Amino acid sequence: MNPLEKAREQEEENPGRSCIWKYMEITRMHRSILERKFSQTGVYRSQHQLLMYIAKHPKASQKEIAGQHKISTAAVAVSLKKLEKGGYIRRAVDEKDNRYNQIHLTPKGQEIVETSQLIFGEVEKAMFEGFSKKDFDRLTKYLDRISGNLEQILRDPDIKTEREELT
Repeated sequence: MNPLEKAREQEEENPGRSCIWKYMEITRMHRSILERKFSQTGVYRSQHQLLMYIAKHPKASQKEIAGQHKISTAAVAVSLKKLEKGGYIRRAVDEKDNRYNQIHLTPKGQEIVETSQLIFGEVEKAMFEGFSKKDFDRLTKYLDRISGNLEQILRDPDIKTEREELT
């Protein structure tokens, strides 16, 4: 039996594996499409995510941003430095605690956020073309069930998440 036949046989035995592969394929395609569209703006996908967060949370601190994105404060600092150098954000010392910087969008950063929102909307619309309300309801229920199952696994005290390993 060749490897492809063996893989197909395993998928028939374990339909969950086929769903996982399909989910991963969809995630890769989605990321690839967004990266291609975002590359036209001069800002990377991860930087778009930071700008979108800052737009929704004015005056956010680096620590807050890191916590929400489940990345280290050092990684956030590097990205923010690039965004600041590009003129997309500015930092201001927190008036209540001068150990912290508040992050603000510049007009150039706000323009990127608006472009990002258009791109996300365009991709989302194309991605769900032909879906009915009933389709969305079913899909949401299935995804919620998967999420609940994964959350149950994470409650196992012997399993550490990336975030827990960083602290």
